[in-house]
Amino acid sequence: MSVTMCQSVGFVVSMLGVGGVIASTVMDQWSTQDLYNNPVTAVFNYQGLWRTCVRESSGFTECRSYFTILGLPAMFQAVRALMIVGIVLGGFSLLVAIFSLKCLRIGNMEDSAKANMTLTAGIMCIVAGLCAICGVSVFANMLVTNFWMSTANMYQPGMMQTLQTRYTFGAALFVGWVAGGLALVGGIMMCIACRGLVPEETHYKAVSYKSAGYKSGTGYEAKKVPVVETNTIKSDDGRRSYPSKYDYV
Repeated sequence: MSVTMCQSVGFVVSMLGVGGVIASTVMDQWSTQDLYNNPVTAVFNYQGLWRTCVRESSGFTECRSYFTILGLPAMFQAVRALMIVGIVLGGFSLLVAIFSLKCLRIGNMEDSAKANMTLTAGIMCIVAGLCAICGVSVFANMLVTNFWMSTANMYQPGMMQTLQTRYTFGAALFVGWVAGGLALVGGIMMCIACRGLVPEETHYKAVSYKSAGYKSGTGYEAKKVPVVETNTIKSDDGRRSYPSKYDYV
């Protein structure tokens, strides 16, 4: 795979991942009501990061925002923060990646500068994907814990069975997992493409030669000797004096 194709595919995959993270954050179906024990119900509840909604059997849906910040659980606020950080980092990474594309020529930007920008965008996209995956996973862990605690309270021995509302995974969780994975893969591809953008450094020691004649037994032969720069020698009266053959002895 060429460097340009790897970089372009990584940019497109990262863009899809960041878009999915944004969609997952604004979705309301982070947790949905479990209908295992009560499949027929007139009211269906589901919750998101920013509001909770109730849908009736008639099709009417009413949503209510969370009017408190301090009243929410600490883990819930941590999930919000992780998703917001992932969106911000993903947006900055896409902005940097646009200017670092090799197929776009902007001014006299060198390949080394584009390589550094591509590496920076890839790292930020990887961190954004990890933030999204961690945020969704923390919320999923909260759902699993609350689900089994509600189940244990429903089936306590010696007590009458009570029906409690339990919540399970919503569609937003799966969108967040997939989007975080895409952002992670796209960032890795851009980091790999960075190595191909770095120009190869060549180190050559340039030495110039000149021909110098010398006499041998077979005649006059020429050989190449390195050029050595000598300082110009001036006489006492300021005139330029040229070196004679006795100066090299």
